[in-house]
Amino acid sequence: MSFTVDKQTLIDLNIPGKYKGNSIFNLFDRTHTRGGAQVLEALFQKPLSDAEAINSRSSIFQYFQANEVEFPVGKDLLNQVEHYLSGSSGNNIAGTAYMILQKKVLDLLTAKEEYKAIQAGILSMIEFLSRLNDFFCKLDGGPYQETVQVMKSLFNSSALKSLLPERGASALSLTKVIRYDHILRHLCQEELKQVMQVLYETDVYISVAKVAKARKFIYARAVPFAEGKNHIYINNVFHPQVPGAIANSAHVDHGHNLIFLTGANMAGKSTFMKSFGIAVYLAHMGFPVAAEEMAFSVQDGMYTSINVPDNLDMGYSHFYAEVLRVKHVADEVNAGKNMVIIFDELFKGTNVKDAYDATVAVTEAFSENRNCSFIVSTHIVEAGETLQQRCSNMKFVYFPTVLNKDVPAYTYKLEQGISNDRHGMMIIKKERIVEIIKGVALLT
Repeated sequence: MSFTVDKQTLIDLNIPGKYKGNSIFNLFDRTHTRGGAQVLEALFQKPLSDAEAINSRSSIFQYFQANEVEFPVGKDLLNQVEHYLSGSSGNNIAGTAYMILQKKVLDLLTAKEEYKAIQAGILSMIEFLSRLNDFFCKLDGGPYQETVQVMKSLFNSSALKSLLPERGASALSLTKVIRYDHILRHLCQEELKQVMQVLYETDVYISVAKVAKARKFIYARAVPFAEGKNHIYINNVFHPQVPGAIANSAHVDHGHNLIFLTGANMAGKSTFMKSFGIAVYLAHMGFPVAAEEMAFSVQDGMYTSINVPDNLDMGYSHFYAEVLRVKHVADEVNAGKNMVIIFDELFKGTNVKDAYDATVAVTEAFSENRNCSFIVSTHIVEAGETLQQRCSNMKFVYFPTVLNKDVPAYTYKLEQGISNDRHGMMIIKKERIVEIIKGVALLT
């Protein structure tokens, strides 16, 4: 079973995007191989929902980071190997011999050098396999020990072992070219697929570990979900793609399962919620997290509502799109799942009175499900004041605004309580919007 998210959540948190420079995927995509990039993409598509699997993957990243393991194969050699393996060979030794002899004759007659290309490919494969054999023999393995042993056994027991003594050769006899090509592209075809897959996976472990070390990310600790003990503890989480991001802490548990967040525009609410959501997502992948410390009980999934668009094709207004989003989340929560839910500015598509009533009613109803963890933000501070009187299981925090000669500035540091910042008109006056509309600003 995997951790459940939907397209909207992935977009809100900017998770996917191989060609998006600021996506979370792109942050970790420092792989050396095309196959490694594909493995990384597959991992991003399926976060885990099993504590043992999460911690196991995390421990492998930590092993590669602690040992500063370097990728064993250069790009040029790998390209030669992949090109060679993509070619065809005979179905048996006789077929291989016929094909290679035919190419050798053609080389002599036409100078196509196809035979030389096969020989060069075999020599590249020998160097490639030798490097991998050395690499896995040097690894003590740690949490990667099972894979290391599989690779050692493969090199020691299969026909691939017979090629290793040829390392360093500059040329091969015709007989050896035929025999080795048969071994590599027919007899050991499945073994080499396994070798390549392990190499691609190792590429991911090495690359992600290097990102974690360079960015000073940490590894979260997962525990199985238990009724009444649901918790997410993140100390000093920050957005991994925001330069100089300010860190804040977020703790939710069975007794306090909802964070109610207020603050002015630009004060840091959305960035904080995205930071929290990204940390939860990466932690369920077993990946390093942008924080100082994190521990969590495994969740069934996560839904966000941060940038919900209207749908003109369906005839949905922004408000109705918000309502449908909340309804969908409500169905998931009501199904008995333990979910992480993040709502930014609930019901901002309607009037203030309806938004107040809806925010209070929906937030209070959601919070009663103690198996789920919520972050809800709003500009309507009156809704927070009402909920503060009604609900004991909510944490009320805000991002403050500091005035410096009537100019608002932001600390981006969470404080306890409910914001009372009402500086919208102050900013409008500072920018002289009304004067511009009236044409006064043009005369002064």
